[in-house]
Amino acid sequence: MGDDELTAAIREVRERVRARHPEGPLGLDGIAAADLMPMVHARDAAEAKVASIGTVNPRRPGLKNSIIQWVKRQIARALDWHVREQVEFNHAVMRCVQASIDAMNEMNRAIAGLAAQVAQMERTHRQEVAAVQDIASHWPAWRKDFEERRDKSEIHLLRSISELQAAFQHRVTLVQESFQRSEQSFWTLAKHQHSEFAETLRRGMEETQAELRAGVEKLRGEYERMLYAELKLIRQRMALAPVPAPAAEASHAIAAQAAQGIAAQAPQGIAAQATQETAAQAPLAIDWLSFANRFRGSEEKIREHQKMYIARFAGAEEILDIGCGRGEFLEAVREAGLKARGIDSSEESVAICRSKGLNAERADLFEYLSSIEDATLGGVYCSQVVEHLAPERLPDLANLLGRKMKPGALVAIETPNPECLAIFATHFYLDPTHTRPVPAPLLRFYLEEAGFIQIEIEKLSPAVETMPSLAELPAGVRDAFFGGLDYAIFGRRS
Repeated sequence: MGDDELTAAIREVRERVRARHPEGPLGLDGIAAADLMPMVHARDAAEAKVASIGTVNPRRPGLKNSIIQWVKRQIARALDWHVREQVEFNHAVMRCVQASIDAMNEMNRAIAGLAAQVAQMERTHRQEVAAVQDIASHWPAWRKDFEERRDKSEIHLLRSISELQAAFQHRVTLVQESFQRSEQSFWTLAKHQHSEFAETLRRGMEETQAELRAGVEKLRGEYERMLYAELKLIRQRMALAPVPAPAAEASHAIAAQAAQGIAAQAPQGIAAQATQETAAQAPLAIDWLSFANRFRGSEEKIREHQKMYIARFAGAEEILDIGCGRGEFLEAVREAGLKARGIDSSEESVAICRSKGLNAERADLFEYLSSIEDATLGGVYCSQVVEHLAPERLPDLANLLGRKMKPGALVAIETPNPECLAIFATHFYLDPTHTRPVPAPLLRFYLEEAGFIQIEIEKLSPAVETMPSLAELPAGVRDAFFGGLDYAIFGRRS
């Protein structure tokens, strides 16, 4: 290794040592690293003394010297127990001194790092100050130039506005003169044309409205005639169809379908089951659709009424609508997102339901309930049906429902309320297929015997709403004898 290489190596080693053990000034005025060399020399001297504890001073060789050295060693060994604590204390003190030196070295390095950062920040600050000073030195010139340009722009803008204002004023003067010359003739012509236009428009609207009303009335008449003709044709075809043989249990079956279309009291327009006494009679030759619309109400009205049942059937898996009629309840159930199917004895009613996309079929209620499996129905809705049945069939209906419904399933039955005397004076006998009203306590008894629990009865359609004269009666009498025209009974299969 040459002299240059040796010098470079020594310099590198020195730089590394200085980086690890900084000393002297750190590049900032008044800040220098602490000088630890005196402390290091003192530590080395103390370590030498600690290391010599227990050793024997050397002497010239010889028998006497050997004997003296042996005696000293024996004395030192004998006093070892006495000086052991002092030796350990000395070693601990030296470790403490070494830790202090290391900590101070770390502190010097931290101070050196902080000094470097402060120096860098000082250089950056000086550059920023120089930039600000440069801006401040040039600012008067920039401001003067800006003010000159601003003054020129203001002068140009004011001159342009003045020219535009003069041109605008000239144009306004010309327009005013022209308008004043033509104003009188213009308004005269405009009023004349407006009066002619308004009169022509009025005559045209009157003629159009008259033609529209005439066309609508004509179309309505033709549509109703065509609809009733088709329905009558369907009833005639049904009447000419062969009559099926009676069932084995004829004494308990419904002998005839008394309501061929939509019954007046059924909010769904059901074709109810008639009694055995009406089996020998021919069906009533009337238009049941027109009958239901006149005496019961429109489909919208009935559908709105039946929405009160939807909340009670919430969560039901599949609901059976006995006597579905025009399908108002099935539509309300579909809008609520529930599943339901319906049965009705009227082919017309089933056809109307299917035209609306509803699940309906023509069936006798007793035959249909007998044909399905036990404990399969998730809910049953039966509105304005039981008053059409023979009294002896009501227990059979309750028992069938008790067997075919799932545990916990809800049954809802709506029928005229015989406790309301007004029902017999107005509504009940409007439907010629009604047999007899069913009192609520009796229907409750049938349901309880069939295994239903949590039975509730709710009065519907207060009679005072359709007969305002009842409001003159005392409240107690009115509530006792002229309450709800109908009632609904609810029960759950146990």
